Amino acid sequence: MLTKQVLITVVVGVALYFLVWPHRPAAWTIMPIVGACLLGPGFILWSIARIQLGNSFAVTAQARHLVTHGLYSKIRNPIYFFGSWVIIGLILLVERPRWLLVFLILIPLQIWRAGKESSVLEAAFGEEYRTYRAGTWF
Repeated sequence: MLTKQVLITVVVGVALYFLVWPHRPAAWTIMPIVGACLLGPGFILWSIARIQLGNSFAVTAQARHLVTHGLYSKIRNPIYFFGSWVIIGLILLVERPRWLLVFLILIPLQIWRAGKESSVLEAAFGEEYRTYRAGTWF
């Protein structure tokens, strides 16, 4: 259902806006500029990935449908990948580079989650998933 996916994207976008607004930079130095350059496109691409995933999205690893179109035709985990851009962009935009240390904790967590999802999809879709995985990145 496209409406649900768009609604979730709008809610996340509004939440990001209200997170950034009170901490917006007083001066647009290199750090907030780089942050905005990651946050904006990252959010747009995260949103596209979220919408393309559709009803296959789940908090836990599940094999509802093998999505191989759009961003998923090149990147197996675009939500994780572009979500990382959003997080890094947000940290830089609000000029809190020390928070990047917290992001370092998220990297192994995202890799672990991607591996768990990969195992579930391989078990469900077998050779079809292995062929798809061979032609994509992360």
